[in-house]
Amino acid sequence: MPHAGLSHEMKRQVKRGVSWLEFPLFSSYPHLVQGVFLRHKGVSKGAFASLNVGAGIGDNEEHVKENLEIIRALLGIERLVQGNQVHGTQIVQVEKNSPSLVDECDGLITEKRGLGLLIKHADCQAALFFDPKKEIIGAAHAGWRGNVKQIYTKMVSSFAAMGSRPEDLLVAISPSLGPDHAEFKEYRKMLPKSFWPFQVAEGRFDLWAVAKKELLEAGVLEKNLQIASLCSFCHPKDFFSYRRNPLTGRNGTVIALKS
Repeated sequence: MPHAGLSHEMKRQVKRGVSWLEFPLFSSYPHLVQGVFLRHKGVSKGAFASLNVGAGIGDNEEHVKENLEIIRALLGIERLVQGNQVHGTQIVQVEKNSPSLVDECDGLITEKRGLGLLIKHADCQAALFFDPKKEIIGAAHAGWRGNVKQIYTKMVSSFAAMGSRPEDLLVAISPSLGPDHAEFKEYRKMLPKSFWPFQVAEGRFDLWAVAKKELLEAGVLEKNLQIASLCSFCHPKDFFSYRRNPLTGRNGTVIALKS
């Protein structure tokens, strides 16, 4: 099975020394704020150096708060909202009065302006959704468990419940664990048979292609889909990777509608 493809050169931005990548898929919408933040120019130390946005994993909590504020201020948005990410499929509609940390949640969706939907990741996929006709945004966290549980299909359904059509959705997937490092030695027990054709070698899976297949089957058009096709494991200077080192930070990926 070939790699997922659909790779487009992501645009690297730098402001106040902080670097992030933007998806060209969204570049025609100046009122849309989006970015995959690299691990540089935060305040965290050691294994979490330095722009770690993950709390509860061993980093100084004040450092995490400061890193989140760095991102919020750079993007010029009111505040960030994130789920606590439990490898589930619950999707929450975010309102202006929603808490900054939403319990038991791996997907966020909103039509409210000024709210940055944040996904934390270190090998998992962070997927950004945008309906330019309905002005609705969404963000989802998908590790392999999320891929198995088809969280992307559930995201498309959540958009449909708010009036969106699948063919209008733009979807971009962040740098994440690539085929050469997505190894599952016990895959026959862990992954459904429908995943098995996506092996690039025995026990190594192209999860980018898995995600692409799910989104296309959910009705997203191929021309409206961008997969970064950058492996988090292979780029230690820019990305945290749990597979590379279980004691590590989390990159932040954000989408927001400007106020």
